[in-house]
Amino acid sequence: MRTRVKYCGLVRPNDVDAAVGIGADAVGFVFYPRSPRLLDAAVAADLRRRLPSWVVSVGLFVNADPREIGEIRRQVGLDVIQLHGDETPADARALQATWWKALRIPALPDQSGSVAEGTADPVRSAVAASMERYREAELCLLDSLSPGYGGSGKTFDWSLIPPEAGRRLIMSGGLDELNVAAAIESISPFAVDTSSGIQGQNPREKDVGRMEQFMEAVRLADGRRKPHQR
Repeated sequence: MRTRVKYCGLVRPNDVDAAVGIGADAVGFVFYPRSPRLLDAAVAADLRRRLPSWVVSVGLFVNADPREIGEIRRQVGLDVIQLHGDETPADARALQATWWKALRIPALPDQSGSVAEGTADPVRSAVAASMERYREAELCLLDSLSPGYGGSGKTFDWSLIPPEAGRRLIMSGGLDELNVAAAIESISPFAVDTSSGIQGQNPREKDVGRMEQFMEAVRLADGRRKPHQR
């Protein structure tokens, strides 16, 4: 099974068209008021209409009122709701929609590439417990812990992910064209997600060249994986 690719935080029609042309499996629209990539529902609906039926539209929300989520979902035509806040499983069930849950993992504390000695096992157990808590989610998205919500643009220690979790996961958190292959080879996730990793000079703009390089890195990584990892 190949690794699916989600490009998140798209706000411009030409970036949506580029994502489709490059072969993205999903496109994310952000409805978190504090995000620099915030979209108005009417604008998002126009962007959604540019997607062919085989590209999934995902709406990112943070602790939003379920009625607001439902109205935006209806207006835009979202296929999936991605919850990035403190929503409970009951909150998610009440949406009566396909949903993904973002889980936040401690970011790398230094340049060593790993968490402090003696802390990995408790964090790994906490990740496994969170995935069990949100077992009704179609997929769990792993992102780096940050002071706010939404994407942090930072990586975290991939060894904190339970080995058996990969096929239920969307890997996120600072992925770009330079490190996404290593993430795939390490975790074998169902999908990878990037936003700042394909960003241009402005947070509301994507760099099409980086989008293409990211996709190519995913394809090359998939080609190197052993049959039992697919």
